[in-house]
Amino acid sequence: MNRILAAFALLAILSCTSKTSIPEDKILQAYAPPYFEDSVTLKRIESAIPAVEKIYREFAAERKFPSLSFGIVAGGKLIYASSTGTANLEKNIMASPSSAYRIASMSKSFTAMAILKLRDEGKLSLSDPAKKYIPELMHAGQLTADAPEITIQHLLTMSAGFPEDNPWGDRQLDASDAELLATIQEGISFSTTTGTAYEYSNLGFAMLGKIIGNVSGQPYQEYITKNILLPLGMNSTKWEYSEVPEEKLAKGYQWIDSSWTEIPMLHDGAYGSMGGMISTIEDFSKYVAFHLNAWPPRNDSETGLLKRSSIREMHQPWRFNAVGADKLSDGTTCAVASGYGYGLSWAKNCTGLIRVAHSGGLPGFGSEWRIYPEYGVGVVSFSNHTYGAPRIANVRALDTLVLLAGLKPRVLPASKILEARKTQLVKLLPGWAPADTTGLFADNFFLDNSLERRKNETLKLFNEIGKVISVSSITPENQLRGSFRFIGEKGSIELFFTLTPQKNALIQQLDITKVQ
Repeated sequence: MNRILAAFALLAILSCTSKTSIPEDKILQAYAPPYFEDSVTLKRIESAIPAVEKIYREFAAERKFPSLSFGIVAGGKLIYASSTGTANLEKNIMASPSSAYRIASMSKSFTAMAILKLRDEGKLSLSDPAKKYIPELMHAGQLTADAPEITIQHLLTMSAGFPEDNPWGDRQLDASDAELLATIQEGISFSTTTGTAYEYSNLGFAMLGKIIGNVSGQPYQEYITKNILLPLGMNSTKWEYSEVPEEKLAKGYQWIDSSWTEIPMLHDGAYGSMGGMISTIEDFSKYVAFHLNAWPPRNDSETGLLKRSSIREMHQPWRFNAVGADKLSDGTTCAVASGYGYGLSWAKNCTGLIRVAHSGGLPGFGSEWRIYPEYGVGVVSFSNHTYGAPRIANVRALDTLVLLAGLKPRVLPASKILEARKTQLVKLLPGWAPADTTGLFADNFFLDNSLERRKNETLKLFNEIGKVISVSSITPENQLRGSFRFIGEKGSIELFFTLTPQKNALIQQLDITKVQ
C-alpha cells in the first residue's frame, strides 16, 4: 500500500534541551553554516517517488523477497513510505510501513549512541579499558604480549582483535548475561592484535551492551529505550518480538527447496545490543531524521537527546577498512574509500560524496539505512528475507532521488575573514604595492617566495589575460581557505589562498595560476 505519510516534527518530540558549554566570547559569531541554495524541495522529491518506488519493487521481485518496506527521509521527516509483499505468509498479512521487522546490525548504532551519551554525562571515557566495566575481560587473554588493553573505542570501531563472527554471533541473540560473561572469562580467540585492524565483531558490541548495563545500572535495553527510543517517539520499536502485536510482526523466511521456510525468531538476550532491535519504517525514520539534523555544524542551541557533535562523531571514519569502487549514474566507475565509525559505516567516493550507513542481516531478515549528510536526505528499507539486506536498492534509490529531484549539497558561505582578505588582494594586485607594509601576509610568506619574484610572476600572468573585466566571488573550501578569479579579456587567473591559525588570520599561502 502506497501512501504519503503525514509530516511529523522531529524536534517537538525530543525530550531535553541544553545550551552549548562553550563560553559565548569564545564562539566565532561570524561563522555562517553551510546552507541549501535551493533548499531540499519536498515537491521535487515527491515527483521522483514513482521512479524510486519502481526500484524497490523490482528489486524485491527479482530477489523473490517475501516483503520489502522502505521510506524516504528529508527535511526532518518521513516524506514517503511504502511496502510490497507479505509480512506473514502463514496468515497472509500484507507488509506496511508500520510492520515491525528485526533490523539486525542496524541496532549497533543505538548501542554506540548510548555509549556516547554515557560519555557525555561523564560516566565513562572511550579510552577506558573495557575490563574496567567488564572485569571478566581480565581473563580473556591477548594475541601478543605487546598488545594494548582493549578499550571502549576499540569495541566501537571493530578493532579489538576479535574475529569476524556473523555466522556464530547471529545465533547468540538470546544468550543470557551469564553465558556472555562465561564466554569472555573462558578466554577469547583473537584474529589480529588489538588496535591494528578492522574486523567486524558482534561479540564486541555485545560487550558494549554489557558496559551500558554496568555503567547505567539498568539493562542496556531499558537504558536505550528510556534515553533514545521513547524521546524520539519510537514507541513501536522493541527488543522482544513477543511484545509486538502479531498483526504487526514481520516473520522471517528463507528460500529452501523452492519454497519459503519460516525461520524461528530468537528471544531477546545479552547479544541483542549487536542486532536484536525490532522496528518499523515509521519509527526508524525518526532516527534517520535525528542523524540528519546533526548537520551542518552550527551555533543553534542544542535541542536533542544527544549533542549534535556526538552524533557527527559517530559518522566519522575512525577505522579504515576498504578501498573499492562505485558505479555512478552515468555508468562510470568511481573510486571509494570506506571506514567504520561508531556503530556506522562511512564512505567517500571520487566525487566527494559522503554517505553514512549500516546494513543488517540475520536468519530471516535483512535491512539497511543510508544518508547523504550534505544533501540532507536518506532512505531506509527492511526485508524479511534471510540476509536480504537491500543495500543495492538503497544505493539506486538514493542516487536516483538526487538525480531526478536535482538535489544539490549544502553550499559553504565565505567567512568574513576570507572576504576581507580577498578584497585586500584585489586592491593589491597586480602591482603588489605596498605589499611589504600592509600587514596582510604572515611572516613566512615572503621568505617562501620573495616579493620581487612574486611581482614578476603576477605581472606576466595579468599581461596574458589582458584588461580585467570582473572578479568572481570567492569559493571557500573552509573558513580559512578559498579561491577566486580575475576574469580578463583574453583569459582568467585563479587565486587560491590559505590563512594562518592566528586570531588575526593572515595569508600564509597564495597560488596564482592561469585557468586553462
